[in-house]
Amino acid sequence: MKRRTFILHSSSVLVSNLALPLASVAAQKAKKKQVEDEDVSTAEDLMREHGVLNRILLVYDEAIRRMQANDKIDPLIISKSAGLIQRFIENYHEKLEEDHLFPRFEKAGKLVELVKTLRTQHAAGRTLTDRIIAGANKGDVQGVRPDLASFIRMYRPHEAREDTVLFPALHSIVSKHEYDAMGEQFEQIERKTFGGDGFDMAVDQVTEIEKQFGVYDLAQFTPK
Repeated sequence: MKRRTFILHSSSVLVSNLALPLASVAAQKAKKKQVEDEDVSTAEDLMREHGVLNRILLVYDEAIRRMQANDKIDPLIISKSAGLIQRFIENYHEKLEEDHLFPRFEKAGKLVELVKTLRTQHAAGRTLTDRIIAGANKGDVQGVRPDLASFIRMYRPHEAREDTVLFPALHSIVSKHEYDAMGEQFEQIERKTFGGDGFDMAVDQVTEIEKQFGVYDLAQFTPK
């Protein structure tokens, strides 16, 4: 009986010891994810969202190239791309800028003219996106070509000016505490808006679009 009790006790201890590392691994992964989210600064968060936009602009570029070559294009690729811009960039990313960044610069009297132009371009971009989606849904890919070109021409310098001028200047008009608090606020808004990590969701969606359109392989853009 003593031997049997010893064996049963030893087995239960072994099972417990095996379970603990698995639980520990899961906890460590969750903690690592939380730390990564906290380590993303306000400007970095906005700039990596610009990276999503740039990847969609690449799809627009390729669509225009194929139109010029009279290649057949699935209108769904255009509508999916424009839809992602509408949901993630215009209705979320730009709204953060308009509600939380631009007013701070206007109140501080800094980069006011730049902010005014950025606001105007946001409005123009939404008009273009509405037309692109409407045209693509009708199957008129050639008809949306001028709007695709206009969108690319405006947003490349638009986001570059934000990345190199506006976002760096944010440090000069808010305290470190306020800057960090903005990052936490943006994270909360993101999770409430998308029901989770909106950036990861957007990256997954743009990756799917790139693969469908044949522009996912980065090596293909290396000059020969």
